[in-house]
Amino acid sequence: MLKAVKRPVQAMGLLALSFAAFNTGAAAQSPLDAVRNQSQPVEWQDRFQATMESLSSLDSVEPTLSPETADYVAVAIDRYSRIVQEGGWGRVSGGKPLRIGARDARVVELRRRLIASDDLEQKAGLSDTFDSYVDAALRRFQLRHGLLADGVLGESTIVALNVPAHVRLRQLETNLVRLRSMSGNLGDRYVMVNIPAAEIEAVENGRVRSRHTAVVGKIDRQTPILNSEIYELNFNPYWTVPVSIIRKDLIPKMKEDPEYLARNKIRIFDWKDNELTWQQIDWNTEEATQYQFRQEPGAENSLGHVRINFHNKFQVYLHDTPSKTLFGSDYRFHSSGCVRVQNVRELVTWLLQSTTPDWDRSKVDQVIRTGEREDVKLKKKIPLYLTYITAWANAEGVVHFREDIYNRDDLYGTTGNGVSTDAQARL
Repeated sequence: MLKAVKRPVQAMGLLALSFAAFNTGAAAQSPLDAVRNQSQPVEWQDRFQATMESLSSLDSVEPTLSPETADYVAVAIDRYSRIVQEGGWGRVSGGKPLRIGARDARVVELRRRLIASDDLEQKAGLSDTFDSYVDAALRRFQLRHGLLADGVLGESTIVALNVPAHVRLRQLETNLVRLRSMSGNLGDRYVMVNIPAAEIEAVENGRVRSRHTAVVGKIDRQTPILNSEIYELNFNPYWTVPVSIIRKDLIPKMKEDPEYLARNKIRIFDWKDNELTWQQIDWNTEEATQYQFRQEPGAENSLGHVRINFHNKFQVYLHDTPSKTLFGSDYRFHSSGCVRVQNVRELVTWLLQSTTPDWDRSKVDQVIRTGEREDVKLKKKIPLYLTYITAWANAEGVVHFREDIYNRDDLYGTTGNGVSTDAQARL
């Protein structure tokens, strides 16, 4: 029997947050704090308590892969089936970006669309004024779809708004199968990476201990879907450049800028560990793929200060990164297959404490500060699931969608190269 769920709270006030703001680490600001710290008009302040309740409905401590998630999605399928049977929802016209305070005929279209998906209360009406009710509802919609919740009706938000209801229904049906296949015993403690959401959950005893924004593989260098176990951490690691990156990235960069290796502290070795200079290699061929390219530890190392190893045949891992600004984007598909982790020290501390109690956050920070290489094997391996979930729901009835970045839902067909038309536009 499906569990009864509450309908989502209608009015929503989310500030410029990504869903990663739910992280529990000291460095992360909670959504509630973000709302409290934001100066808003009087009308907004009058609805402050409703905003708090609405915010709670989106920030669930339930894991994406909880045993109940499939039931919540089944309820959402019933709801979206009714929307489709009633004719779906209308489109929102393109044009200049709109935000709170604007008056425009397109706001009427926006109101109708947000009412149809239960992001805006019907009693809010169909005025052409972009008021705080519309602002709150739009931010709610943006968060549910993995967009930056800035309350601006811009191009990426319009694209998400105009995905037809029948496509969203198909997405829910497709993911119901995936979720049911992952609803068994995943372990008391595990890490889940949801690739299309570019998000990581550290789960303990059925509750999310922390969520982390991630950067995952590009469309043409996809992060693999797999189940594995985390067995080791490398502090202040060297990075040995994979052959695929030597071929696709390093050779072209060296042809443009011969100082690239020196500037990034990358050294060249043959397989007998003899060091070479860059002048000894013919960069107009693929000769470089025959050698090892090793980046020294440090702040600019591509792995950052820590690498999280798990068993796999793809030469991928979870790791820190010096490119922190990418975490602030709503499009986080930039890696060559590995998973970059925001607030990685929080995740590392949790992994170590689960098997090695003498490790705490201060010790993690201290080891990183030394700049010296240190490898730590976990006494007990932690299950890791790299998954592909583009639609899910929580106990509050809030339904989340993400772009089918690798075209595994096949919602629109392909462009002929296995890449969805929406994703192709980003290449």
